[in-house]
Amino acid sequence: MRLSQVIAALEELYPPSWAESWDAVGLVCGDPDQAVQRVLFAVDPVAAVIDEALEWGADLLVTHHPLLLRPVNGVPATTPKGRTVHRLIRGGTALYTAHTNADVASPGVSDALARAVGLTGALHPLSPSPDDPGRGLGRVGTLPAPLTLREFTAKAAAGLPATAWGVRSAGDPDRTVRTVAVCGGSGDSLLAAARASGADVYLTADLRHHPASEFLEQDGPALLDAAHWATEWPWLADAERALRAAVPADTLQTRVSTLVTDAWRLHHEGVK
Repeated sequence: MRLSQVIAALEELYPPSWAESWDAVGLVCGDPDQAVQRVLFAVDPVAAVIDEALEWGADLLVTHHPLLLRPVNGVPATTPKGRTVHRLIRGGTALYTAHTNADVASPGVSDALARAVGLTGALHPLSPSPDDPGRGLGRVGTLPAPLTLREFTAKAAAGLPATAWGVRSAGDPDRTVRTVAVCGGSGDSLLAAARASGADVYLTADLRHHPASEFLEQDGPALLDAAHWATEWPWLADAERALRAAVPADTLQTRVSTLVTDAWRLHHEGVK
């Protein structure tokens, strides 16, 4: 297939028009006419992932996080981002990003997160998109059987890839959890929506001390905070399957990177 054909399939699944105005999605580098046989999916376009893509011979790297989210005036190889661009071009590997347009898709990033932590029934958006209430940010669903917060924290940790950050919870460990709200990535902007949803717990990433502390002072969900990378990684397999289903059979080889690219690498409990 040509790169342009693969991009067309990706953009049917995750239209760029769904992305936030501040976002940077789409083709970062690559010739639309180049042939594509191997596609690697990853969360972050960091050096270790570029190594994997080049060593495997990927013609296309699809990442969730943008390489060039903020404007730049150049991409010299003396900078980390410039070096990435140069390495990809020299290696013949295109780079494509689906970020907030994949967050709001149905199914999207939060659907995969919800399934990874054990939600089995119907899901609905935590914050529906104004133009289509069937999609949007986050998801709300129910567990097949009630768990305590302690048990659900362990279940979520077991369902997500291991990181130094792990999964931490705030709230009564013996609280009963039936309804769960999730948001892949940084989700503290949806704290009010999580409370309004009637969920027993809200699972997301990058929760800050003051908003979390103030949130817990009011009646509402308990909180689970996981590593940013870990909450978005489950989507990669969904995106891989969706792309394979959207193109003629056996035209692409695909692979999901299992490299842990979370920024935090070491965790120590300290002396009690």
